[in-house]
Amino acid sequence: MAPGIPLRLLRLALGGVAWVVLSLGIAAVIFAGSERTIDLASHEATVSPDFSGEIVLRTGPVLPDLRADSGSRLGLDIELGKTDTTSLQELTARYAAIASQPDGQVDVVERAVRTMAVAALVQGAALAALPFAVWAAIGAERRRALLRALPTGEGFVVVLTASVLVVALVAPLTWGRRDPLPQRWMTLGAYVGDDIPLPDEARKVEIMGDVTTEETKRLIASAVSSYQQGQAFYSKAADDAADLDLREPAEDETVALLVSDRHLNVGMDKVARAIGDRAGATAVYDAGDDTSTGERWEAFSLDSVTAAFRDVDDRFAVAGNHDNGSFVRAHMSDEGWRYFDGTVLDGPGGSRILGVDDPRSSGLGNWRDEKGLSSADVAERLTEAVCDADEKGDRVNTLLLHDADFGDQALARGCVDLVVGGHVHVQSGPTEVTGTGGRKGWTYTVGTTGGAAYAIAIGSKLRRAAGVALITYRDGRPVGIQSVTLQTNGRYDVDPWVELTY
Repeated sequence: MAPGIPLRLLRLALGGVAWVVLSLGIAAVIFAGSERTIDLASHEATVSPDFSGEIVLRTGPVLPDLRADSGSRLGLDIELGKTDTTSLQELTARYAAIASQPDGQVDVVERAVRTMAVAALVQGAALAALPFAVWAAIGAERRRALLRALPTGEGFVVVLTASVLVVALVAPLTWGRRDPLPQRWMTLGAYVGDDIPLPDEARKVEIMGDVTTEETKRLIASAVSSYQQGQAFYSKAADDAADLDLREPAEDETVALLVSDRHLNVGMDKVARAIGDRAGATAVYDAGDDTSTGERWEAFSLDSVTAAFRDVDDRFAVAGNHDNGSFVRAHMSDEGWRYFDGTVLDGPGGSRILGVDDPRSSGLGNWRDEKGLSSADVAERLTEAVCDADEKGDRVNTLLLHDADFGDQALARGCVDLVVGGHVHVQSGPTEVTGTGGRKGWTYTVGTTGGAAYAIAIGSKLRRAAGVALITYRDGRPVGIQSVTLQTNGRYDVDPWVELTY
């Protein structure tokens, strides 16, 4: 081995270590100066990381800011921007409901932070490589010449000029800045008073004490109370689901969980998941109306149901009449939910499944308004697609709709095994339908999973009974349905398992 090789390797190793250290240093600076705009808690929010070890939530000029220890050196500054509501009461109630079921929003923030961290590391690595690239490009001979020139007058002028340029670029960044005004933080317990009991997870939260009007204190106290009620009700319901007397699938059977008409009630997501787990469900159908208007501010509802079922591989969905526009479908698709474009897909247990989005959009108005294709047009085209697939030997075993009525014609022609939907907020079926040629099929409508009486069901408790359904598959066909209803008082009603025969 040549004598110069070990020394060359040592230089390369030291250069690699120096590059890594410089990369991390630059990345840390870039990361701390990064920010991302996300949809959070029904707001357009800006997330900025730092190394304060604190998570600070800046709520705006009316409600007080909040902060809590992050448990690490990493900190976050989250500034809530515009939202759709003009009512503080509605806004604080929404905060309480989201805070009691925060997994979806936590996922959104974590993804934003990971994105900023990866971007900072890539930029830091690239920038840290520049001085090494310049060093190599200059060459050893030229480097020695530059070093010899430093002690000369010309070298001194060059160094001085470079220093002045750096100061000229950096110094203006601090001009006009003032020290931040002192902030008076206090614990949430001290702010709301001893009359409001706090859950353990809220005891370490601090609140900006500068906003001290009685109206603000009343709103915060109300939000804390709503948070506790929602947390208690839905957590107990999820725990109680583990003891439900549900039919257990045989080894050759597969179970899919059907939810519909959540209407922003994120509290029911972990309850629905718990019911599905108790029944051994390995797939989930979302029959739509996850929102009230389909706007971006309702992304928290989509993030919540995604967080509840993220580890479920088979997730199918259709948009409901309240999921107005393209946002809901696009957002859910990005999160891994499978929507339909007229093609029959592989479903649970070797079955075949087809679905279609609801053609109606209603916002908060008439639920039967139509836009674009009429309901009759959609029903006719859907029937032709289903029956055409059946004639080609690719029978649709499950037709997933928002409103099961759209599948009536396909059932009447004997082209489909099972049509499922929601929309009317009341359970119906399963009902046997004998179609053309004596071919049997079934139709089933699940109740509102969000316990919705109207288009918005977010809150600390159910407005009406909440329902889900469990669909059993065997040999590629749906062979049974069991309905589960959670009453407003927390009691479960479990219907007998209904066998579907053909």
